[in-house]
Amino acid sequence: MGRAFVYVILGGGVAAGYAALDFVKRGVTHGELCIISEEPVPPYERPALSKGYLLPEDPARLPAFHCCVGTNEERLTPKWYKEHGIELVLGTRVKSVDVRRKTLLTATGETITYKILIVATGARALKLEEFGVSGSDAESVCYLRDLADANRLVNVMQSSSGGNAVVIGGGYIGMECAASLVINKINVTMVFPEAHCMARLFTPKIASYYEEFYQSKGVKFVKGTVLASFDFDSNQKITAVNLRDGTKLPADMVIVGIGIRPNTSLFEGQLTLDKGGIKVNGRMQSSNSSVYAVGDVATFPVKIFGETRRLEHVDSARKSARHAVAAIMEPEKTTEFDYLPFFYSRVFTLSWQFYGDSTGDVVHFGDFLGNRFGAYWVNKGHVVGSFLEGGTKEEYEAIAKMTSLKPAIEDLTDLETQGLGFALTFSHKPEPSEAVIVSSGSGSTLVMQKPLHAWHATAGVILAASIAAFAYWYGRRRRRW
Repeated sequence: MGRAFVYVILGGGVAAGYAALDFVKRGVTHGELCIISEEPVPPYERPALSKGYLLPEDPARLPAFHCCVGTNEERLTPKWYKEHGIELVLGTRVKSVDVRRKTLLTATGETITYKILIVATGARALKLEEFGVSGSDAESVCYLRDLADANRLVNVMQSSSGGNAVVIGGGYIGMECAASLVINKINVTMVFPEAHCMARLFTPKIASYYEEFYQSKGVKFVKGTVLASFDFDSNQKITAVNLRDGTKLPADMVIVGIGIRPNTSLFEGQLTLDKGGIKVNGRMQSSNSSVYAVGDVATFPVKIFGETRRLEHVDSARKSARHAVAAIMEPEKTTEFDYLPFFYSRVFTLSWQFYGDSTGDVVHFGDFLGNRFGAYWVNKGHVVGSFLEGGTKEEYEAIAKMTSLKPAIEDLTDLETQGLGFALTFSHKPEPSEAVIVSSGSGSTLVMQKPLHAWHATAGVILAASIAAFAYWYGRRRRRW
């Protein structure tokens, strides 16, 4: 028993939804595309799970946040997939893949074959047991990676109102869930081994701002230590968490956000792996030409930095998925993936965006006592990263454009003085250009500047042609006069 498709997307997360939309836009025919997912629902915008889904009033619920509403595009409901002839194989686990034979075997024994496979298996949450701590199966211990986790977390929060929650981890999940717990009137203590929150991205100064804001909301921080064990009552309900430094914290519920691990096990020994993910080229193509990988599971070349990286963020998932579809459907028109790393978060009344890389010297700017501040990272004399809290749409676009161009910096003090103004000014500068020699057709030669961006280049060609035509006409007029 088996089915055959031209294209198969393995995984039902954000990347799968955006890939499906682009397949349709590029003319995939009915019956050619299949999505296989362990989840029982079509792809949805996963960031909603740690934000709107946890709100006590008017919470986000499906079908409101199916892909691709995250970028203000179509909402891909089950009806949408049916109307476009896309087969959804939901609630189904694939237990083995044979990339040589282009075959997948499901847990139910069905065989599915493909011509092109897109691996969008994402990543799984790291469990406490992997760090020598038991208790993940306790009723009030929660993780947050998918819809089932979110539903469980909501139920535990509702039964813990007014109680105590301990959040293990100071990254994305920890920070966003802590904010949601406070909104749900639960007392929160965050525990993490680093010196400050969001240690992989925030500087100590930036982290201090957010920690002080959280503390103003009642959140407590315990840093430099980790969870050691739980205390249980006679009903096996958690009553406290014990930390390695000897601290005991009362707990009615625990949220664990200690990292993720890419789901690559089906492809070990079959595809080249790198930095924890499936290694792909600038077309998102793996070491097997019929297999592409996107999202959290893909390790791809980041052109702006000249090295391969694996990025764990929704923006990378969306854009890498779309690039893979473009490379599959229109290979002759598709260039190498040129991605500027982008991260963002929204908690309470705060909203920040980060672009590029957090390496090198840091230059802070803005009002750290107010609500608009930021930082630049300067490495080897060039801006390689930028961060902004409380910006406008234009300001975020400015720091993104500036970072992508990696401007040279000679004086860090001057950069600090200019602050956000540097990005705003730089982003409005004319694009770099190169000289072009244009023959006028009348014996004279015109030297023009051709902008490097495609639309500028087109305008330059049109202008050059117009000048050449005018010069030819003017030459003929002069000879007649």
